This record gives sequence, C-alpha cells and structure tokens, in this order.
Amino acid sequence: MIQPNQKITFAYWVPNVSGGLVVSNITQRTDWSYEYNVRLAQAAEKSGFDYALTQIRFTAGYGADNQHESVSFSHGLLAKTEKLKVIAAILPGPWKPALAAKQLATIDHLTEGRIAINVVSGWFRGEFDAIGEEWPEHDQRYVRSEEFIRCLKGVWTEDHFSFEGKYYQFKDYSLKPKPMQKPHIEIFQGGSSRAARDMASRVSDWYFTNGNTTEELKKQIDDIREKAKLNGHKVKIGVNAFIIARDTEEEAQAVLQEIVDKANIQAVNAFGNATREAGASTTEGEGNWAKSTFEDLVQYNDGFKTNLIGTPQQIAERIVALKSVGVDLVLSGFLHFIEEVEYFGQKVLPLIRELEVKQQQQLTIQAKSA
Repeated sequence: MIQPNQKITFAYWVPNVSGGLVVSNITQRTDWSYEYNVRLAQAAEKSGFDYALTQIRFTAGYGADNQHESVSFSHGLLAKTEKLKVIAAILPGPWKPALAAKQLATIDHLTEGRIAINVVSGWFRGEFDAIGEEWPEHDQRYVRSEEFIRCLKGVWTEDHFSFEGKYYQFKDYSLKPKPMQKPHIEIFQGGSSRAARDMASRVSDWYFTNGNTTEELKKQIDDIREKAKLNGHKVKIGVNAFIIARDTEEEAQAVLQEIVDKANIQAVNAFGNATREAGASTTEGEGNWAKSTFEDLVQYNDGFKTNLIGTPQQIAERIVALKSVGVDLVLSGFLHFIEEVEYFGQKVLPLIRELEVKQQQQLTIQAKSA
C-alpha cells in the first residue's frame, strides 16, 4: 500500500461558510470572512499544506447561516497565495459541465495551474428543492456526476468533443484555451456508498472518504483500488479528519468533550435525520452516516472517528498508520483554524516526516532481505 518515497499530503477545509466545522455552540476563533480566509490560506501554505477545499452550500442549515460561493472564493484565495492548490466544490445540477470546464480552465491559466475541482453529487434534497433543481434518486445522482466528469475530461483534453448521455450532450465542441494542467485539472469526489466508490474507481483522480478507523478505511481503500485496477484506472485516497493537537492528551480530549457537550442538539439531530433519509435511498439502504453516533455527527464528515486527537507524537503516528493502509491525503478540520494550522505545521508535520523516513528505511530493509 505504501508508495515508495511518497510523502502523505495535507488539505484543509476552507471555512467559507459560517459556523466552522463543528455543529456546536463552543467558542471558535474561526471566521467565514474573506479577510480571515486569506490569512488562513497564507498560514496553511507556510505550514506545509498542499491543498485547500472550499465548501458549496446554496441554503442555510446546520449552523451555516452564511455561505460564500465556492468557485469565486477559491479564485480569491489563489490570488493571495503562491503554492497552495485550491479545490473548488461544484454541484452537478446548478452547474453544467460546459460552464464549469470554461470557468475552471480560465482560473487555471490565471493561477498557473493551481485550481482543482471536487464534484459533489449532493445528499440534501431540501437544498435542491429550494433552488428549483432536479433531484434524481441516489444512484442516478452518481450517474449524472460520472457523466459530468467524463464531459469535463473530454472538453479539457479533446478538440471536437462529442458526448451523448442521459444528462449531458456535446456536439463537436472545442474549448480554447484548454487548461494548463496536463492531462487535465485534478478531479476529486466524495461519498461512501457503493455507487460513489464505483464511480471513483472509473473516473476520479481522488476519492474523499468520511473519517473512520484505520481498519475500516483499509476495507474501503482495498475495495476501490481493486475495482480501479480492473478498470485500468488509478485513484488516490483522501480521508476526512478533525484534528485536535495539544501538548497533552488530556488537553486534547477536554477540547473534544467540550465540543460535544456544547453541541447544537437541534441542528445535529436535523442533520442526522436528513442524512438517514438520504442513506435510505441508496442501493445498500445506508449512506455515509449510517453508523454515525450523535457525537460523530457533531463534525459533519465523521472527522472525530479518524482519531487525530492527542499529542503531536500520537497524531503523527496515527497519520503514518493511515498512510500504511493506502491514505494519500488527510483532509483536515480544526476548531481555531489559523492557530491550529500553524501548530500542526510546527509540532506535528516534522514528526510525520521523520516517521515516514523510518518507515521507508524499514521497507527498504525488508525488500533487501526478501
């Protein structure tokens, strides 16, 4: 599973919506404003983060009363940074592939190849109903997303592109200029259902999964990569994690407990009900959050489950363990973003790099003795 000499990479959730990354009334020194997010992006870039992921919301809900649009906000952050790659979340439905392809190709040129896309198939029907968008049943949303991705790839890599799908059609279309990135702009997606994993195994460059234990993540990763191999495709894996790094384990656990104790109970329960309704429509009858407890749902994407909560040494060891089962990227959330991103870069990341070197040395020794 471990890629020789390949370092695990890090992304952070951009707080471009209000409320932070936990559904809790705990005090947070995190803000959804552009000014705060520029400072955060610059701090993350200096602290060793490779990617930032913007969120897409069209309506208020679960504490996110205000939301900046993802693509324009991503471009705004790229304009104020030098190395960071920003992943813009896009919903098929509100966006059409022709617009997304053109929009992102232009940003790619303006930022010298630092834009990426996260194709979000959608799980919250109320949002789509509110803006008058079609809401296909669960597996059909992934059919639509797969067509969306195939169209993006075609438009970005071919001239005279034609496509005849259920949701999208192109006829002899040539996009000029094409993106700077080759073969195309990086494409991310999320989801834990069978339909989501199968789509990733066919068309996506990156697959985001919800937080989970190392053992459960290994099952998902092995499944996706076996399917991808059969399809002649390769996909990298990112896992969601809410990181609470403190000087002592007691301090870190106390922060977690305070987040849960001050949870917005009404909002968490509403979120849980919506996700269960969405999960019931999947082929397997359960979705991303089917096995999530109340505590898990306080962090949107099961970030507590990944257990990156403790001292810098504990967190570094757990991240290297994630790498050993095939995780390529950790998608990170924090309570107080700027301070904690900087702490992570200063205290945790150097330990991770040291452990990676030791891990690689052990693999080399094992290979020589085999």
